[in-house]
Amino acid sequence: MLKKLFFCVAFFFAAAAFAAVDVNQATEADLDGVNGIGPGLSQRILAEREKGEFKDWADLIERVKGIGDKTATKFSAGGLTVQGKRFNAAAWARAQAKAKNKEGTAPRQTPTKSASPASQAAEPASQQPAAQPKP
Repeated sequence: MLKKLFFCVAFFFAAAAFAAVDVNQATEADLDGVNGIGPGLSQRILAEREKGEFKDWADLIERVKGIGDKTATKFSAGGLTVQGKRFNAAAWARAQAKAKNKEGTAPRQTPTKSASPASQAAEPASQQPAAQPKP
């Protein structure tokens, strides 16, 4: 009987450890429970969240100093989610490559004004007298 009780309690704590913690609803204690998030980072997350909810992982990474793609992968493995979604490192890499390609391309040139018409000083060839042949 004692073994069964111990097993149930251990299972309960294991399930709680892997429960998802949504960054937009988590308390400071919830955030501190995610492996790698300490009091300083959880306070920065909460301070940014007061300005508005995080739309996605890219928004979280952009707004909170100390979170990059590697830490986001680690936090996601620890149960952290944004809008109920875990961090997808492959999708993040594709998005970053796409953004880098956009930045690396030459900017679109705006059309310049067309050249002004030729001045009236030059007469068309048909209106100039033809050269006289030499005798």
